Amino acid sequence: MAAKYIIASVAGSFAIAYVSDLLVSDSKIFGGTTPSTVSNKGWWEETDKKFQAWPRTSGPPVVMNPISRQNFIVKSGSES
Repeated sequence: MAAKYIIASVAGSFAIAYVSDLLVSDSKIFGGTTPSTVSNKGWWEETDKKFQAWPRTSGPPVVMNPISRQNFIVKSGSES
C-alpha cells in the first residue's frame, strides 16, 4: 500500500523537476539569452583548436592495477 504512494511521489517530483527545468532554462521565464559562446559554432571550433594545440606535459605513464588498486610507474627497458 505504501509503495504506490512512494512511487507516485517520486514520479511526481521528477515531473515537477522536468517542467521547472524546461521553463527556467529553455523558455527563459526569468529573461536572458543564450550566450554567443555557446550558440556560435565557429567560436566553439576555434576554442577547441586552441585547447588541442596546448602542449601536454605530465609525468611518466602509469598503469592501474585493478586488483590491488595501486599505481605502478611503467619504465622502458633502457631506464631500468
